[in-house]
Amino acid sequence: MLHPDTPEFDPERQLEAIFNAFPDLLFWTRFDGTILHYRAGDPALLYSSPEQFLGKTMQAILPPEVGDLFEKALRKANATGQVSGLKYKLTTSKGERWFDARLVPEGREHVIVLVRDITEHVHMSERSRLQLRQLTALHAIDAAISSSFDLTVTLSVILREVINQLAVDAADVLLFNSRMRMLEFAAGKGFRMPEAHRPAVRVGEGYAGIAVLERRTVSLSTLPSNWMEGALLPDFNLEGFMSYYAVPLIAKGQVKGVLEIYHRSPLTPQEDWLEFLGMLASQAALAIDSASMFLDLQNANAELGMAYDAMIESWSKALEVSGREDRIHIRNVIKLTEQLSRQMGIQEDELVHIRRGALLHDVGKIGISDQILNRPGPLDEKEWEIVRRHPQMAGQILSTVAYLAPALKIPLYHHERWDGSGYPNGLLQDQIPLPARIFSVVDVYDSLTSERPFRSAWPVTRALEHVRQEAGRHFDPTVVKAFLQMMGA
Repeated sequence: MLHPDTPEFDPERQLEAIFNAFPDLLFWTRFDGTILHYRAGDPALLYSSPEQFLGKTMQAILPPEVGDLFEKALRKANATGQVSGLKYKLTTSKGERWFDARLVPEGREHVIVLVRDITEHVHMSERSRLQLRQLTALHAIDAAISSSFDLTVTLSVILREVINQLAVDAADVLLFNSRMRMLEFAAGKGFRMPEAHRPAVRVGEGYAGIAVLERRTVSLSTLPSNWMEGALLPDFNLEGFMSYYAVPLIAKGQVKGVLEIYHRSPLTPQEDWLEFLGMLASQAALAIDSASMFLDLQNANAELGMAYDAMIESWSKALEVSGREDRIHIRNVIKLTEQLSRQMGIQEDELVHIRRGALLHDVGKIGISDQILNRPGPLDEKEWEIVRRHPQMAGQILSTVAYLAPALKIPLYHHERWDGSGYPNGLLQDQIPLPARIFSVVDVYDSLTSERPFRSAWPVTRALEHVRQEAGRHFDPTVVKAFLQMMGA
């Protein structure tokens, strides 16, 4: 052990006093970095043995990149007379460790270097940053699942986070086709070959098939050359993958598919890596399940809608066959009502209900006898009272079908009048639903321009003039104005 050449220097006493308060590592050096003395609470933290560093400079005994940092810190301490510091990493007998060094000027010639082992602190900070990144990734996936039922979009987000957070080269998702018992490629990211999509794989075949069959993660740190035995496209061999993971995607006890991970060098995952892989797989399974449920619901709604539309057509056909309604009239009023509704800014998603309402506008006439409906002469007051009930009868018939509730406005209210003199409820002006006000104009116009057993069809100009004159009495003036514009009158 070297001793300084200044007689007043007592390193044992001074270092011991400092070391009692700072027990990791202490070095007494000159301003050029020469190590004169040391204290070590844990000798295993020393980068080399004392006989290798006493009398030598810090810059010389440390790796070049760390030595350069020490050189800069020494110059700063010497130039300013203030404490300077640095953080660095070394491989010691205890493995890879992080250190924080503080260089404290002591007089005009010496520096006390206080070194703390901050490995645990660094690891905690890294874990915190990792957890934050993982939470951010999971939030991004949650947002994708919540905002879109487009599985392609959601899987793209998931695969992006798989590659970024797990630091792997490529990943894909195979969906389980339960009917065919096959795994079918759904999405992939990170492949060199854009068309490196896998053909369908049978359950139980290949590692992905085994992962599904046995419901467990299959991993290979080193892939054999014939690892898929031709199940991949030929160009897939050019990808150069070495490591592989296949994770079954399970939601509500049902296998939804497989998440495959590929890496072009060996993977040695830690426990937190595997744990987060499981979280990502759970999110992927949830996304597939949600998208499947939404698709099933859409299909069910579409089938239900087709069934109801068939029922509506049947009712309309029954009206036609019984002579209660004219097929040409129904076709005309539906067409004109849709056109006028668009003219007045009604959205397309409402038009389907308006069309159904127009188709069923006189369905209540099913409850009126043929003798009344087909009478060639005028009806008496009692018979008119029965006829005026057909909107209410329509409501009684259709209200039992919740699916048709949005279409009830026309059948119930198309005989109401703007001035309140209509039936069945005597509604006034805006109390009448807009679809009914629109249909009322169209229905009267088409009836006037159509041949009837009791009168001839009116000329178009006469019928349009009648509609114009009834604005503010029978009809909504705004609807009349839009209708006349649409008809070019």
